[in-house]
Amino acid sequence: MAEGSDPQQDVTYRAPVGSVVLKAFDDDSSYEIHACHGCLPWHTEVVDVDAEILVRERHAVGCPLFQQLVQD
Repeated sequence: MAEGSDPQQDVTYRAPVGSVVLKAFDDDSSYEIHACHGCLPWHTEVVDVDAEILVRERHAVGCPLFQQLVQD
């Protein structure tokens, strides 16, 4: 990323990373995990918290998909 660029637009491996935690299962189905192709630091973890299976997705904070997930 060029010096002076907006860090909120950075989706490279050096970008600041944020996470969102989602339920892995709802009443009717399971949560589908699709890679975020526009965000290089994207990765996901499956975690067990108090006997509930959750999915933690990590994205660059400037990633449009991350911005959409945190607004929902």
